[in-house]
Amino acid sequence: MRTRPVLVYDGDCAFCTTSVTFAERRLRLPCEITPWQFADLDSLGVTQQRAEYEMVWVAPSGAVHGGTQAVAKLLMSAGKGWAVLGALLTLPPMRWIAHGIYRLIANNRERMPGGTPACALPAARRSSSQSPPSAATG
Repeated sequence: MRTRPVLVYDGDCAFCTTSVTFAERRLRLPCEITPWQFADLDSLGVTQQRAEYEMVWVAPSGAVHGGTQAVAKLLMSAGKGWAVLGALLTLPPMRWIAHGIYRLIANNRERMPGGTPACALPAARRSSSQSPPSAATG
């Protein structure tokens, strides 16, 4: 059984990589951080399709949280004021607002600072902004 949570992100996306690097430097995260391209997704219980669609937080228990809820879990694990912000992201209406903002950014990440054409989601997943493919929880 895993003892530390795992944060999975898109390592081909410059915006995603820059965001994760910022979080690593500022938050002192008590988790493993890995691009989905190098992760053993099967052992984490995450499909490649989901990993391409959103950032994923896998708890030691195996619970999988994606998108805004992955960000919330990451912030809560950082402690201090970050934990308060993370907790707020789990509560309505903040959760709903944050989800909309997350999808807007994720669907346009190639246009964000540091983004490149390699950051773009595949067109089929970009047009679906409702929920990630085969999302169990999150």
